[in-house]
Amino acid sequence: MAEDLSIVIGSKEEQYLSIIPQIKGLLMGEDDLIANLANVAAALKEQFNWLWVGFYIVKSDELVLGPFQGPVACTRIKKGRGVCGTSWQNATTIIVDDVEKFPGHIACSSSSKSEIVIPIIENNTVVAVLDVDSSDLSSFDEIDQKYLEQIVQFLNF
Repeated sequence: MAEDLSIVIGSKEEQYLSIIPQIKGLLMGEDDLIANLANVAAALKEQFNWLWVGFYIVKSDELVLGPFQGPVACTRIKKGRGVCGTSWQNATTIIVDDVEKFPGHIACSSSSKSEIVIPIIENNTVVAVLDVDSSDLSSFDEIDQKYLEQIVQFLNF
């Protein structure tokens, strides 16, 4: 297990290529889901300095807040509500350049300006979502989608 992260300054892609093997190292040999979710959230927050990075876990008919890094967050989200609930319902990644323009956006933090939500799918069922918020508009793109979708595949629910 890695003790410290090596934070890379460079292009977004260079940053992902540096952090991915480090995340794999954090997860190697650890089977506790909560510990792994916490370390992934921390590693991503440290590398990219986003406003909020965390997980919502599907429990019955709602998403329930899991490990995260950043300001306090909404605790429960219904299916189809906000960006996270919509990503869960549609089982697809959603990139929002301006959260104020997303119908039904749930404003957990007024500092959040853009967002990406990645569904975590096991056995054709969404079991959780990775939610990332930025205090800047249009922070996320296809590069983030590509690498964040890879990272969530390292997690075992």
